Amino acid sequence: MSSTDDVGDNVAQALKAMTALRDCDVICLPENALYLRLTSERGAHPTTFDLTEPFWSQFRDFAKVQGTHILIGSIPYKREKGLPTNTTIWVNHEGDIRPAYDKIHLFDVDVDGAPPVRESESFAHGGAPQIIEINGWRIGLSICYDVRFAELYSWYAAREVDVLMVPSAFLVPTGEAHWHALLRARAIESQAFVVAAAQSGGHHNARGNRRETFGHSLVVDPWGVVLADIDTPGAAEVAVELEPSRLFQVRKQIPQKSHRRRF
Repeated sequence: MSSTDDVGDNVAQALKAMTALRDCDVICLPENALYLRLTSERGAHPTTFDLTEPFWSQFRDFAKVQGTHILIGSIPYKREKGLPTNTTIWVNHEGDIRPAYDKIHLFDVDVDGAPPVRESESFAHGGAPQIIEINGWRIGLSICYDVRFAELYSWYAAREVDVLMVPSAFLVPTGEAHWHALLRARAIESQAFVVAAAQSGGHHNARGNRRETFGHSLVVDPWGVVLADIDTPGAAEVAVELEPSRLFQVRKQIPQKSHRRRF
C-alpha cells in the first residue's frame, strides 16, 4: 500500500486491494495500513482507532462474503489507559474482529538520510509474542522493527510456527541495506514462510507533507527462496500459494528442532 494520513482514502485503497485478492484464504496488509503519519512531529499520536469506527463494517462484510481472513498489519490502537499500541488487527472469515498482536520493539533511531524517529513517544510497547491459527496454519505475528530481534523469532521457531508475518513501513536507507537480508534470515533460521506486506513509494497529502518508504513486499520460503517481491513503488497486489510440503521438506533435510540447545 501507499497509505497516507487520510483514513477514508486508505480504507478505499485497502478495499481495492482486497477485491483483487478476494480468492485468497488470507489477505495481508502492511503496517500503518489505515493511517500513516506524514509529519515529522513527535509525541502523542494524532489519530487512534478502536473497533467502533463505522469503516470496520466494510472489512467484516468483505471477510464474510468472500470467506477470507484479513490481517491488517497495524493501526494505532486506542487503549483505556496510557499510550496506544501499534497493533495488528485480525478479521476472520466469519467477520469477527479483534486485536491480535501489539508491536514489541519500537523504532527509536537516528538513521543517516532520514529524520529521527521516536516511536516510543507515540506508542506503548507490546508485551508478548502471539500465535494465531488459520486453516491449520500456525502463524507467528510481528511488525516491522521486530524483524531485527532474532530472539522473538527463535521463540516462534521453538513452537514450530508455519508462517511469520512481518507487515512493515521500512525507511528507504534501512530497506536498501537490510530488508531482504533480514527477512530471508528469519525464514531460514525459523524454517518457516515469511510474509511481509510493506508500505511502498511516495506518500503525500494536500498540505505538502511527504514521506517515502522502501516497499518490496516479500514472500520467502523456509529455504530462504524469495517467492514474491513487489519491486515497483506504489500500491500493488500479489497472490502466492504456500505449500505445506515445503515446510516438511526443509525441516527433514536440516532437523534444527532436534539440534536446538538452551543456554
